[in-house]
Amino acid sequence: MAKNKTVIPILRGRIPRECQAAEKILKRQVSPTRIKGGNSAAIAMRIVEAVKRRGTKALVEYTRRFDSKKISAANIQVKKNEFARAMKKVDPRVIAAMRRAISNIRAFHRRQLRNSWVERGPDGEYRGMEYQPLERVGIYAPAYQASLPSSLIMCAIPAKVVGVKELVVVTPPAADGTVDPYMLAAAQECGVDAVYKVGGAQAIAALAYGVPPLPQMDKIVGPGSAVTNEAKRLVFGTVGIDGFNGPSEVMILADGSATPSLLAADLLGQAEHDPLAISILVTNVEIMTGAVEQELKRQLAQLPRAEIAARSLKNGMIYLVKNIAEAIDCANVFAPEHLEMCLAEPRPHLSKVKNAGAIFLGHHTPEVLGDYYAGPNHCLPTAGTARFASPLSCDEFIKSTTVLSYTQAALQRAAADVMTLARLEGLEAHARAVEKRLKR
Repeated sequence: MAKNKTVIPILRGRIPRECQAAEKILKRQVSPTRIKGGNSAAIAMRIVEAVKRRGTKALVEYTRRFDSKKISAANIQVKKNEFARAMKKVDPRVIAAMRRAISNIRAFHRRQLRNSWVERGPDGEYRGMEYQPLERVGIYAPAYQASLPSSLIMCAIPAKVVGVKELVVVTPPAADGTVDPYMLAAAQECGVDAVYKVGGAQAIAALAYGVPPLPQMDKIVGPGSAVTNEAKRLVFGTVGIDGFNGPSEVMILADGSATPSLLAADLLGQAEHDPLAISILVTNVEIMTGAVEQELKRQLAQLPRAEIAARSLKNGMIYLVKNIAEAIDCANVFAPEHLEMCLAEPRPHLSKVKNAGAIFLGHHTPEVLGDYYAGPNHCLPTAGTARFASPLSCDEFIKSTTVLSYTQAALQRAAADVMTLARLEGLEAHARAVEKRLKR
């Protein structure tokens, strides 16, 4: 790579033209690097409609076209002997690390559990909330740019914590018709009920409509490609979904206490995910901009996925601002999926951050801890949706029902107000439903 070639845009807030360019990135007015594949919405609609109409035949056809010609209706579900073979192939050290990560993730999510409650009134009436787990949940475990057992774990553990009764996984097979052994190991460690060798929009449609041998689900969760997200959008309403988690993104706020090599490593940690991923550094230290860019060049040359990371870096920037207050303003505008605060004293600034999916404080808390191990979920709101959305949690796998019980005395006390409000809206039958009970 040429020494004078810029690998990431470097912009400065004090230069109007560069400031405008930075604002476009922060406000997501710049389309990220495009990848091949055509119109995602049109592709998803065609596949979803075909699977809905033609069922298993279409499901197998698309799986054979996109993933493996060895898939058939008879072998689309992973068999017990395939799990056994997978467990023989995995490194015991990886399984040990996976189990410790699962333990951390389970402990974190147990703190999120909700309890049903009842509140009693003065006349014997009561009202409350009942919380129940969903019956059936499907997990989409992507294997587009790489197999991601960590995403399976992050979706499966909160579902198991709340008590989902049937939990299945769909994941694209390799060309030889197998599933990555570590994906199967993760499914087994999490207690998943079944794994199916199918991915993309066809998997989403099969879970939504119940295409044999896949059962119909109540909800579908998990990240995926642009086509997968469009398929989730199409089936929403038939089933529940967690959201439309898109390409990964990180924003890092750094002051003079940060180390350029570590900042570059964290930026590349997101960039290597996907050509559409976004990596942004915002700093108030001018010397940091050049130092980090040089580190990016050096480290990029050593990455196995250098081509993907290099394309991704073009979507982001290094942005020089006057102070950390301005840097936090940038974060609140961009609403990043991951926000690293690589500051000497990050805690005093935490309350000023309003929009972020997950926040990582200090120089010893790289975002990768959240990806795999620490406990918080890594399925996070992307594309600016952290303005209103939250990380995947136990709440995604429960539903609530209100409970209400009134006595005669309680109804008598409320009757006049209820009838007044019903008649305000011209709903006389509503009012009479109360009135008739008063005359008994």
